[in-house]
Amino acid sequence: MSDVSGAASGAGQNPHAVREPKENDLEQAIGHEVRVLRKALGLTVSDIASASGLSVGMLSKIENGNISPSLTTLRALARALGVPLTSLFQHFEERRGAVFVKAGEGVELERRGTRAGHQYNLLGHLAATSSGVQVEPYLITLTTESDVFPTFQHEGLEFLYMLEGEVVYRHGDQLFTMRPGDSLYFDADAPHGPDKLVTLPARYLSIIAYRRSLAE
Repeated sequence: MSDVSGAASGAGQNPHAVREPKENDLEQAIGHEVRVLRKALGLTVSDIASASGLSVGMLSKIENGNISPSLTTLRALARALGVPLTSLFQHFEERRGAVFVKAGEGVELERRGTRAGHQYNLLGHLAATSSGVQVEPYLITLTTESDVFPTFQHEGLEFLYMLEGEVVYRHGDQLFTMRPGDSLYFDADAPHGPDKLVTLPARYLSIIAYRRSLAE
Protein backbone atom coordinates (compact mmCIF):
# COMPACT_ATOMS: atom_id res chain seq x y z
CA MET A 1 0.00 0.00 0.00
CA SER A 2 1.37 3.40 -0.91
CA ASP A 3 1.77 6.04 1.77
CA VAL A 4 -0.24 9.13 0.92
CA SER A 5 -0.29 10.61 4.43
CA GLY A 6 2.51 13.05 3.62
CA ALA A 7 1.12 13.91 0.21
CA ALA A 8 -1.94 15.71 1.52
CA SER A 9 0.01 17.68 4.11
CA GLY A 10 2.54 18.70 1.47
CA ALA A 11 -0.03 20.00 -0.99
CA GLY A 12 0.89 23.41 -2.34
CA GLN A 13 -2.57 24.91 -2.09
CA ASN A 14 -6.05 24.28 -0.77
CA PRO A 15 -8.23 23.33 -3.80
CA HIS A 16 -11.34 24.43 -1.89
CA ALA A 17 -10.02 27.83 -0.85
CA VAL A 18 -11.98 30.92 -1.88
CA ARG A 19 -9.96 33.63 -3.61
CA GLU A 20 -9.73 37.15 -2.31
CA PRO A 21 -12.76 39.39 -2.95
CA LYS A 22 -12.99 40.64 -6.52
CA GLU A 23 -12.12 44.23 -5.62
CA ASN A 24 -8.66 43.08 -4.51
CA ASP A 25 -8.03 41.47 -7.88
CA LEU A 26 -7.86 44.88 -9.56
CA GLU A 27 -5.37 46.17 -7.03
CA GLN A 28 -3.20 43.07 -7.44
CA ALA A 29 -3.38 43.30 -11.24
CA ILE A 30 -2.33 46.96 -11.26
CA GLY A 31 0.48 46.32 -8.80
CA HIS A 32 1.74 43.41 -10.85
CA GLU A 33 1.78 45.46 -14.06
CA VAL A 34 3.58 48.39 -12.42
CA ARG A 35 6.26 46.06 -11.06
CA VAL A 36 6.71 44.21 -14.36
CA LEU A 37 6.94 47.43 -16.38
CA ARG A 38 9.36 49.00 -13.91
CA LYS A 39 11.67 45.99 -13.94
CA ALA A 40 11.52 45.82 -17.74
CA LEU A 41 12.89 49.36 -17.79
CA GLY A 42 15.62 48.44 -15.32
CA LEU A 43 14.40 51.03 -12.83
CA THR A 44 14.17 50.91 -9.04
CA VAL A 45 11.18 51.77 -6.89
CA SER A 46 12.97 54.99 -5.98
CA ASP A 47 13.41 55.89 -9.67
CA ILE A 48 9.71 55.55 -10.47
CA ALA A 49 8.67 57.18 -7.21
CA SER A 50 10.78 60.21 -8.09
CA ALA A 51 9.55 60.36 -11.69
CA SER A 52 5.89 60.07 -10.69
CA GLY A 53 6.01 62.33 -7.65
CA LEU A 54 4.98 59.51 -5.31
CA SER A 55 6.68 58.42 -2.13
CA VAL A 56 8.65 55.16 -2.12
CA GLY A 57 6.29 53.81 0.53
CA MET A 58 3.22 54.61 -1.57
CA LEU A 59 4.69 52.99 -4.67
CA SER A 60 5.63 49.87 -2.68
CA LYS A 61 2.04 49.59 -1.43
CA ILE A 62 0.73 49.93 -5.00
CA GLU A 63 3.09 47.24 -6.32
CA ASN A 64 2.03 44.90 -3.51
CA GLY A 65 -1.65 45.52 -4.21
CA ASN A 66 -2.24 46.91 -0.71
CA ILE A 67 -4.07 50.08 -1.75
CA SER A 68 -6.38 51.33 -4.48
CA PRO A 69 -4.54 54.13 -6.31
CA SER A 70 -6.54 57.09 -7.55
CA LEU A 71 -6.90 57.86 -11.24
CA THR A 72 -4.52 60.80 -10.82
CA THR A 73 -1.92 58.49 -9.27
CA LEU A 74 -2.34 55.95 -12.07
CA ARG A 75 -1.86 58.66 -14.71
CA ALA A 76 1.33 59.76 -12.99
CA LEU A 77 2.60 56.19 -12.89
CA ALA A 78 1.74 55.61 -16.55
CA ARG A 79 3.65 58.74 -17.54
CA ALA A 80 6.66 57.72 -15.44
CA LEU A 81 6.64 54.26 -17.03
CA GLY A 82 6.09 55.66 -20.53
CA VAL A 83 2.98 53.57 -21.23
CA PRO A 84 -0.71 54.28 -21.90
CA LEU A 85 -2.89 54.31 -18.79
CA THR A 86 -4.77 51.26 -20.10
CA SER A 87 -1.59 49.19 -19.95
CA LEU A 88 -1.91 49.08 -16.18
CA PHE A 89 -5.19 47.17 -16.50
CA GLN A 90 -4.28 44.78 -19.31
CA HIS A 91 -4.27 41.60 -17.20
CA PHE A 92 -7.32 42.42 -15.11
CA GLU A 93 -10.32 40.20 -15.87
CA GLU A 94 -8.39 38.11 -18.39
CA ARG A 95 -10.60 35.54 -20.02
CA ARG A 96 -10.31 32.18 -18.25
CA GLY A 97 -10.82 29.36 -20.70
CA ALA A 98 -12.91 26.25 -20.26
CA VAL A 99 -13.42 23.27 -22.55
CA PHE A 100 -16.49 21.01 -22.39
CA VAL A 101 -16.34 17.66 -24.19
CA LYS A 102 -19.45 15.47 -24.39
CA ALA A 103 -19.12 11.74 -23.93
CA GLY A 104 -17.58 10.10 -26.98
CA GLU A 105 -16.55 13.39 -28.59
CA GLY A 106 -12.90 13.60 -27.57
CA VAL A 107 -10.39 14.15 -30.36
CA GLU A 108 -8.93 10.80 -31.36
CA LEU A 109 -5.26 11.02 -32.23
CA GLU A 110 -2.13 8.99 -32.62
CA ARG A 111 0.77 9.28 -30.21
CA ARG A 112 4.24 8.00 -30.89
CA GLY A 113 4.18 4.20 -30.65
CA THR A 114 0.42 3.93 -30.99
CA ARG A 115 -0.63 0.44 -32.13
CA ALA A 116 -3.83 -1.10 -33.43
CA GLY A 117 -6.27 -1.47 -30.56
CA HIS A 118 -4.64 1.36 -28.57
CA GLN A 119 -6.94 4.40 -28.74
CA TYR A 120 -6.02 7.86 -27.39
CA ASN A 121 -8.73 10.51 -27.03
CA LEU A 122 -7.73 14.05 -26.08
CA LEU A 123 -10.50 15.29 -23.78
CA GLY A 124 -9.67 18.99 -23.85
CA HIS A 125 -6.98 21.54 -24.62
CA LEU A 126 -6.34 25.17 -23.70
CA ALA A 127 -3.78 26.93 -25.89
CA ALA A 128 -2.80 29.36 -23.13
CA THR A 129 -3.40 29.59 -19.40
CA SER A 130 -2.57 32.28 -16.88
CA SER A 131 -0.56 29.77 -14.84
CA GLY A 132 1.88 29.00 -17.66
CA VAL A 133 1.16 25.29 -17.19
CA GLN A 134 -0.13 23.14 -20.03
CA VAL A 135 -2.42 20.21 -19.15
CA GLU A 136 -3.42 17.43 -21.56
CA PRO A 137 -6.14 15.01 -20.39
CA TYR A 138 -6.45 11.76 -22.35
CA LEU A 139 -8.85 8.83 -22.21
CA ILE A 140 -6.83 5.78 -23.23
CA THR A 141 -8.57 2.58 -24.33
CA LEU A 142 -6.69 -0.67 -24.90
CA THR A 143 -8.67 -3.39 -26.64
CA THR A 144 -6.12 -5.63 -28.39
CA GLU A 145 -3.28 -7.58 -26.82
CA SER A 146 0.20 -7.02 -28.15
CA ASP A 147 3.64 -8.38 -27.36
CA VAL A 148 5.19 -4.94 -27.87
CA PHE A 149 3.88 -1.87 -26.06
CA PRO A 150 4.67 1.78 -26.72
CA THR A 151 7.15 3.40 -24.36
CA PHE A 152 6.73 7.10 -23.67
CA GLN A 153 9.18 9.61 -22.25
CA HIS A 154 8.53 13.34 -22.10
CA GLU A 155 8.76 16.45 -19.93
CA GLY A 156 6.40 17.10 -17.05
CA LEU A 157 4.29 15.07 -14.65
CA GLU A 158 1.65 12.47 -15.45
CA PHE A 159 -1.31 11.13 -13.49
CA LEU A 160 -3.11 7.89 -14.37
CA TYR A 161 -6.49 6.77 -13.04
CA MET A 162 -7.72 3.28 -13.90
CA LEU A 163 -11.35 3.04 -14.99
CA GLU A 164 -11.78 -0.48 -16.39
CA GLY A 165 -9.79 -3.68 -16.89
CA GLU A 166 -6.35 -4.49 -15.50
CA VAL A 167 -2.96 -3.34 -16.74
CA VAL A 168 0.58 -3.79 -15.45
CA TYR A 169 2.10 -0.36 -15.97
CA ARG A 170 5.81 0.27 -16.14
CA HIS A 171 7.62 3.39 -14.86
CA GLY A 172 11.38 3.21 -15.11
CA ASP A 173 12.33 -0.15 -13.56
CA GLN A 174 9.13 -0.43 -11.50
CA LEU A 175 5.93 -2.32 -12.35
CA PHE A 176 2.49 -1.40 -11.00
CA THR A 177 -0.60 -3.59 -11.31
CA MET A 178 -3.47 -1.19 -11.93
CA ARG A 179 -7.13 -2.09 -11.43
CA PRO A 180 -10.25 0.14 -11.42
CA GLY A 181 -9.86 2.89 -8.84
CA ASP A 182 -6.06 2.69 -8.73
CA SER A 183 -3.97 5.73 -9.60
CA LEU A 184 -0.35 6.41 -10.45
CA TYR A 185 1.42 9.77 -10.35
CA PHE A 186 4.94 10.06 -11.72
CA ASP A 187 7.75 12.04 -13.31
CA ALA A 188 7.16 11.54 -17.03
CA ASP A 189 10.84 12.03 -17.89
CA ALA A 190 11.41 8.35 -17.05
CA PRO A 191 10.42 5.71 -19.67
CA HIS A 192 6.86 4.56 -19.01
CA GLY A 193 3.95 2.75 -20.58
CA PRO A 194 1.79 -0.40 -20.34
CA ASP A 195 3.89 -3.52 -19.79
CA LYS A 196 1.19 -6.20 -19.72
CA LEU A 197 -2.52 -6.18 -20.51
CA VAL A 198 -4.16 -8.50 -18.00
CA THR A 199 -7.88 -7.84 -18.52
CA LEU A 200 -9.33 -6.22 -21.64
CA PRO A 201 -10.82 -3.89 -22.58
CA ALA A 202 -8.81 -1.56 -20.35
CA ARG A 203 -9.49 2.15 -19.96
CA TYR A 204 -7.71 4.78 -17.94
CA LEU A 205 -7.35 8.54 -17.71
CA SER A 206 -3.93 10.02 -18.39
CA ILE A 207 -3.40 13.65 -17.36
CA ILE A 208 -0.09 15.21 -18.41
CA ALA A 209 1.07 18.58 -17.05
CA TYR A 210 4.15 20.55 -18.07
CA ARG A 211 5.43 24.08 -18.33
CA ARG A 212 4.19 25.58 -21.60
CA SER A 213 7.67 26.89 -22.48
CA LEU A 214 8.94 23.31 -22.63
CA ALA A 215 6.64 22.54 -25.53
CA GLU A 216 7.36 25.69 -27.51
